[in-house]
Amino acid sequence: MSSPVIVPFNSFIKIDRRKKEAIYMQIVYQFINAVKSNLLEDDNRLPGSRKISEELQVHRKTIVAALSELQEQGWIETLPNIGSIVRNPELSPTQSKNSKAFQHPPEKAAFHFKKDFILDTPIEKKQEKLFFTDGTPDYRIIKSEELVRFYTSVIRRKKQSGPFLNTIDDSLLFRDQLSYYLNLTRGFHLSRDFLLPVAGLEQVHSILSRLLINTGDIVLVEELSYFLPNMIYNQAGAKMKTIPVDADGMNIDYIQNHYKPGEIRLVYINSTCQYPTTVRLSKRRKKQLLDLAEAYNFIVIEDDSDFEFSMIKNKKESLFRINGGNRIIYVGTFGRFLNPGFQMNFLIAPKDLLQEAAKYLNIFGKPDTMMEKALRELIHQGDIHRYQRKSKKVIAERKEMFAELLNTHFNNNILFNIPQAGLAFWIRFNTSFSLTQLQKNAGEKGLFIPSVCLYQNRSITALRLGFAHFNQQEMEEAVKVLDEAYWEVVE
Repeated sequence: MSSPVIVPFNSFIKIDRRKKEAIYMQIVYQFINAVKSNLLEDDNRLPGSRKISEELQVHRKTIVAALSELQEQGWIETLPNIGSIVRNPELSPTQSKNSKAFQHPPEKAAFHFKKDFILDTPIEKKQEKLFFTDGTPDYRIIKSEELVRFYTSVIRRKKQSGPFLNTIDDSLLFRDQLSYYLNLTRGFHLSRDFLLPVAGLEQVHSILSRLLINTGDIVLVEELSYFLPNMIYNQAGAKMKTIPVDADGMNIDYIQNHYKPGEIRLVYINSTCQYPTTVRLSKRRKKQLLDLAEAYNFIVIEDDSDFEFSMIKNKKESLFRINGGNRIIYVGTFGRFLNPGFQMNFLIAPKDLLQEAAKYLNIFGKPDTMMEKALRELIHQGDIHRYQRKSKKVIAERKEMFAELLNTHFNNNILFNIPQAGLAFWIRFNTSFSLTQLQKNAGEKGLFIPSVCLYQNRSITALRLGFAHFNQQEMEEAVKVLDEAYWEVVE
């Protein structure tokens, strides 16, 4: 075993007191980097905590906390009467000389497990400074600090429900507030019994697939549609069938001409803002679909997750509002313009179905009681309306700005309509070219375009591009780079 390390700690550990990150964790991360870069070697003996604290000019308790964390992660080992020894857990067992430090698992499992390509997500990691999405809000608009105060006020509240939190009563109170808010904003007439809050959209569709789908059931979706519910229902055993989409939305005549009564289990549709084309189902087709659901005995799952970003003033636009929920299961989102941790999805459906659906929350994740309380306060105090107005105003401005930039840079080379709802534009190019080459060229210029935004076949060369997450400067830069990459490909 070697003598104590002679490399000064202050040569590889630099403490920045302006950072929000705890000082002891700054020490931990920089210590690990020093081991990885061989500034500190396996088996090196460390000086005492008092000496390190003097050298770094921090409290000894901070060093003790850092050493404790490093020991738990396996980067040091403390031996009686000897002190702390450097251990590199990323070395092989031979290299680490039989060190007892934690070893990573192998890259490939030595045992068989199921793999399912259906569940592969098309979402990629981005490295570029600028990036498009398929339609996401700008979470900088509503400051997280404002939202945190609702959560912290709930935690600090002295009067709780005895030694155990009364989660059932708290959940009912939240559902009361949420139903009140939905009745006010969407023109519904709901009590809490017909509403089930669910944390994630993945959970919503996973629960519905368990309740509604048997192997071989036919599920109809639009020809171009959202991958998330598609892969979940497909994985549950459904036969996914696509229906053509035009300027009036899903072609209901096609369903009537190609299917018989009793063949269809359910239709999944976003009637307000179809994914990815952003078209709205026409009033005539809405009536057609509802009539056909009765005549053919199938369910309609209506995804209205873009409602909060809709500029449509008529609250009676949704299928659920027209039909009263007789054939419709309504999937919605609350607070999608807020930080993701403060968002909530929900189901509206017959009471007995929701009672069964609630059982699956034990599997897919029980509600966060404290978060429900915070959201309840957000509604009760009226701040949610203020946040939504602010968000809508910014989104409307950015939507107009994005349309102007597209017209300026691409002139007559593209076709698009300004969407009435949602956070993305459907942009069709007048000529066919390689979108993957466009993606590559844009990436080289610092603009990431995820593959989920690319749509290309024999008849379509199109992009679904989100606009709402950009501020003005970012948007101008992004569209300029997109323009440059486009001309490099087509010329």
